[in-house]
Amino acid sequence: MTEISEKTKKVLPAVERFILQWGDMGSQWGVNRSVSQIHALLYLSDRPLTADEIAAALGLARSNISNSIRELMAWDLIRRVPIKGDRREHCEAETDLWEIAMRIAAVRKERELDPAVDALRACVAEAEGDPKLHPVAGKRLKDMLAFVETLDRWHAQMLTVPKPKLAALMRLGTRIVSLLPLGKQK
Repeated sequence: MTEISEKTKKVLPAVERFILQWGDMGSQWGVNRSVSQIHALLYLSDRPLTADEIAAALGLARSNISNSIRELMAWDLIRRVPIKGDRREHCEAETDLWEIAMRIAAVRKERELDPAVDALRACVAEAEGDPKLHPVAGKRLKDMLAFVETLDRWHAQMLTVPKPKLAALMRLGTRIVSLLPLGKQK
């Protein structure tokens, strides 16, 4: 195995650096550091790993590994895979980067954007019935709701774009603006 030496169960330096960085990045996004580190290790691994192998490689408690594996499975970023002749559970990560990004986006949308839309709709409905609310506050609530609903629709539309076209769209970057009809230039 190229990532973890079979004899020492030590992680190689470049892999360790990636695991630490991925863990840092995950914690900045609100994901438990060890969950992110386990994902990084499994993503780079050339074979499915057991919880004991993960614990040995990362120096984490076995109970932490079990809880983290459950969370990664809830995000659909890893899966359990059977290994012939071995009764232990092995895990492997999704390695298609587009799939990883889309799955993370889907969970973040469900956890963050969907509740925001619901809360803003309730705020706008309550504001419309409150004669004491200043019109500026009411307009800003409606504007924010419209913005968040636009993000929600955009997300749904992007899910229908084939990956190669989405990649081409991303590579265009700001050049995409030149393709948009902008009306009369001033």
